[in-house]
Amino acid sequence: MANTITQIIESAAAVAKGMSVTFKEMMSPTVTENYPDEPPKFEERYRGAHVLQRDENGMEKCVACFLCAAACPANCIYIEAAENTDLVRISGGERYAKVYNIDYNRCIFCGYCVEACPTDAITHGHGFELASYNTSTLVYRKEDMLAPIPPGARPPVIASSGTAANGH
Repeated sequence: MANTITQIIESAAAVAKGMSVTFKEMMSPTVTENYPDEPPKFEERYRGAHVLQRDENGMEKCVACFLCAAACPANCIYIEAAENTDLVRISGGERYAKVYNIDYNRCIFCGYCVEACPTDAITHGHGFELASYNTSTLVYRKEDMLAPIPPGARPPVIASSGTAANGH
């Protein structure tokens, strides 16, 4: 008999505790994001679509070292390297990424590519609208991911004859 009364009291206490949590949450203000009408607010460490960064001169930071592709557990990064020349200089190193693709059909946004990059060329941006009905549109190319050229920077311009003009 005493055991049954103890169980009833413990059960009532558990229900009262659960109801107190429920009532406390009911009285707190609701937080609503008006997403389509207002831009969403992300935390600083949010891992969105990748961005290929540029240096202060507007040159690409990627030196095609392939460390990001090697670190990727999903094997979704494809890179083709090309050599910089005196006439055409795309990055600060000896090489640059002629082709840089990320297949978002496979990417798991783990951040290993960002951690592996010695030049901080690849970072996670805040882009999140990646959904698509067509899987071929989920392969992002270098041109899709490159950061804009910083204001005041004068990167080399490749002339139509195949030589580089300095833009002066």
